[in-house]
Amino acid sequence: MKQSNYNGALQKPIGSGFNAASTTADVIKGIDLTGKIAIVTGGDSGIGLEVTKTLTAAGATVIVATRNTENAKKNLEGVSNVEFENLELTNPDSINTFAERFLASNRSLNFLINNAGVMWTPLSRDERGYESQFSINHLGHFQLTAKLWEALKRTEDARVINVSSSSHHFSPVLFDDVNYNKREYNKFEAYGQSKTATILFTVELDKRAQEFGVRAYALHPGLSLDTKLSRHLGFEDMVTLGLYNADGTLNEAADAAMKEIQKTIPQVAATTVWAATSQQLQNTGGVYLEDVEIAQYDEANYENIAAAYKNPGGFGGVAPFALKEETAKKLWTLSEELAQIKFDI
Repeated sequence: MKQSNYNGALQKPIGSGFNAASTTADVIKGIDLTGKIAIVTGGDSGIGLEVTKTLTAAGATVIVATRNTENAKKNLEGVSNVEFENLELTNPDSINTFAERFLASNRSLNFLINNAGVMWTPLSRDERGYESQFSINHLGHFQLTAKLWEALKRTEDARVINVSSSSHHFSPVLFDDVNYNKREYNKFEAYGQSKTATILFTVELDKRAQEFGVRAYALHPGLSLDTKLSRHLGFEDMVTLGLYNADGTLNEAADAAMKEIQKTIPQVAATTVWAATSQQLQNTGGVYLEDVEIAQYDEANYENIAAAYKNPGGFGGVAPFALKEETAKKLWTLSEELAQIKFDI
């Protein structure tokens, strides 16, 4: 019988033995990935760079999918078992070309790690007119996964890892206007929507794909100031998030809370590596992870995002609206329509 995490049915911690302080070295210990193939989008910087280094050190071959292959080669100089391919997630032709090149190699794909993303950006659109955070964080990865499906299916025990965020609490998917064609743009809401979409995609993908041995996981990596994701924040944004007061003074309580939960890069990348490689998840999929563990199902209702703004460290657990069965199915249909593809499993 197929499992599903619809409505949080599987969303329960399993006692992984790890925690928020666990690192990539901790979770990969004793795991041999010799002969395994991984694709990591954005695998040349931040969390993705650490994931790439960890997987290759364990013996895997990693294809780094990036917008800038020359920069990626510099960042990964001296690292063995790495290949570099150009990928622009807002460009459907780029996604198709990337997937076709990989499929032409006739290799199986063990791990597809949909890691690349943008956060809290000013309003911008891709060439189709789609809002960029939704386009990059969700829609591009949806299309990429669809185009690589045959390689995933061929493996029989593949995993798809979708990097989400605790900021999914900022917004459900707003189906009446996902691309902000009518309503006023809100960068925090748009980011939250894209990360909720990532979780919903994971839930539905795992339900459909598991009969072929393919499992899917979404995750919150944790907070690190060593990444560049928050580079678009200005002072007014800091006030909105509660980090500064309107008079320009630091909100000391919020600042202390942020420092308490900050992680190093090896710590924020640990949950991604665990999701891809751990035998503890062998018989469970479609779940949302955080701190190297299956997260709690969050019974609270955060559809009013004003509360989320004042908790910049993010809420723990996964919001109910990110796991609803009917919403997951509806998003799948919408994603096919927007990407102009049919993702048949």
